[in-house]
Amino acid sequence: MAKKNPKWLEIASILSKPARKQRAFNLDLIEKQSETGDIMAVPGKVLSLGEVNKKIRIAAINYSEKAKEKLIKSGCEIKELKQEIKDNKDAKAVKIVKNENN
Repeated sequence: MAKKNPKWLEIASILSKPARKQRAFNLDLIEKQSETGDIMAVPGKVLSLGEVNKKIRIAAINYSEKAKEKLIKSGCEIKELKQEIKDNKDAKAVKIVKNENN
């Protein structure tokens, strides 16, 4: 069950913080923390600074339009985080993107 998976619980914990503390993640950070084929769970919004040069799947709360364009152009698969949790209850092969100060 997804509700009991430690990775999804960690994301829920991050997202339960006040809205003003919710995070935004740039593409360069996602690039730095990912490997080809990874599923990257982003507990916040994906912004367009930088590039992703690997074919990965990114599941996030939201995306800027420019970030979506860049990801699609580079061959990445994008999903809503809610859908990834539904489709991947066991969080198999999921990595959580974290800011350096997380």
